[in-house]
Amino acid sequence: MPQLQLPEPAELYKTTPPKFGHPMHKLFPFDPEYVNLNHGSYGSLPLPVLSSCNALLGVAESNPDLFHRLTYQPLLVDVRRRIAELIGAKTDECVLVQNTSLGLNVILRNIEWEKEDTIVIFNTTYGSISRTAHNLGDIPPYPTVSQFTLLFPTTRGEIIDRFRDHLRSLSKTGKRVAIIDTIVSGPGMHLPWEELTEICREEGVWSVLDAAHSIGQEVNINLSKSRPDFWVSNCHKWLFTKRSCAVLYVPERNQHIIKTSIPTSHAYISPKDRTGPNFVEQFEWNGTIDFVPFLSVAAALDFRNWAGGEEAINAYCHSLAMKGGKRLAEVMGTRQLDPEGAFTLNMTNVELPFPAEIQPTVEIDLMFKNKLLVGHKAYSAHFYHNEHWWTRCSAQIWNEVEDFEKLGRIYLSVCAEIVKELGYSELKL
Repeated sequence: MPQLQLPEPAELYKTTPPKFGHPMHKLFPFDPEYVNLNHGSYGSLPLPVLSSCNALLGVAESNPDLFHRLTYQPLLVDVRRRIAELIGAKTDECVLVQNTSLGLNVILRNIEWEKEDTIVIFNTTYGSISRTAHNLGDIPPYPTVSQFTLLFPTTRGEIIDRFRDHLRSLSKTGKRVAIIDTIVSGPGMHLPWEELTEICREEGVWSVLDAAHSIGQEVNINLSKSRPDFWVSNCHKWLFTKRSCAVLYVPERNQHIIKTSIPTSHAYISPKDRTGPNFVEQFEWNGTIDFVPFLSVAAALDFRNWAGGEEAINAYCHSLAMKGGKRLAEVMGTRQLDPEGAFTLNMTNVELPFPAEIQPTVEIDLMFKNKLLVGHKAYSAHFYHNEHWWTRCSAQIWNEVEDFEKLGRIYLSVCAEIVKELGYSELKL
């Protein structure tokens, strides 16, 4: 499919950007028939950023030795500096990894576990991270995994009070480590993570923040102020970098805990032989990878600054998430999970017109995916939570309320088709 020919980014950024909404489509390489309300899963690469990535790739391939031995490193340092400024951290507290799951595994697999230790997860913890915790509990020295149950609808105050009570109910014999989502993946809800982090600090619990959806969606992040023990966020989701890329934040006070990168770098020094920091060096090179996604952070930030800046981008997306979620619920005849917006940033969660008594299976998941993506060229995440079926829609700068209306009509058709194919005589909530 031919793409719109845009000026090079340097020239483009001298012009006025399109208005938010459908005029932004010309800056993204989407199939024009695709209704994309699932930006939150894999991100979306703007064409100007793609152009910059292709230029970087050209530099790398023109002289691979020069690029990998000399050129990339100062570019990587500058990227870390710019990310650190965005999240209120020091440059040498931030390194890049391929994705949040890897970053969290770096943290969790560097902790020296003991049998008396406890790992706290939520029932809403992202699947691979929940299983990472259980894997650690299945191998020596077998730390205990404790689950905190979080069901929506609820209130921020209730979450805070119940989380504090849960931590206080745990054995204090060993270490306690809590894995906390800043924004839950499903349902897409913004948690009071700063308050939960403070509770961890008061109770002597290490806080490991899964911030996969934060950077680029959550404004005014200041990690030096909120002081989590660890924090990891995907840049390819909401920040518009090339996938895959994530920032791993480890404050100076905790860098001794992260003894090795994964995989272990040639820069690794045994802790007994270290005379200074050995954190950043290990993540500058721990095997040959494509560095273009990491370096694309600079181009992504340039694009965002030109498009309107963090405040304007997220104000539009939040407003659209609220309006679009309301309209989607009206079209489908259902309800929003968070109608007042207490937990909503740029993702809205709306109940699907699908029987609650039908439990989730791999078969049903594939039916939704095939019918939405192949049959209708549209998608938003679907999931089962608190005995009901929901969809999570990601509002972005290229979306308008009309997209939510289209998706609602598609879901009415898809849900009815699946119910019929599963042998149910009628559709009911």
